[in-house]
Amino acid sequence: MKITAHTVVFDAADLEAESSFWAKLLGGEVRAESDWHTVLVEGAAPVAVQLAPEHQPPQWPEGRPQQIHLDLDVEDITAAHTEVVQLGAQVLQMATGTQRFNVYADPAGHPFCLCWD
Repeated sequence: MKITAHTVVFDAADLEAESSFWAKLLGGEVRAESDWHTVLVEGAAPVAVQLAPEHQPPQWPEGRPQQIHLDLDVEDITAAHTEVVQLGAQVLQMATGTQRFNVYADPAGHPFCLCWD
């Protein structure tokens, strides 16, 4: 499998506050959609914020755990799907309709997406 890009995605109830924070911290700019903001930083991988209205922030160091997930862009979704499942990933959701991503869980249960154009 050849990974062509990766995006760290933060869930947040307030897209504007979260994406503005990261854009300012990283010296980037926000490309906003209704339920997704992408922070673009020249020469670096993007950071994204996904609308999650029920999101509850983690409680550090104990309590509610931290939660983020990775989006991995792949050239060949069929081959990538086969490989991650063989490596031990569990399929959580296959793409439906116009979606261009499948959702998996790694062996510890952390979600990640394989995305394609």
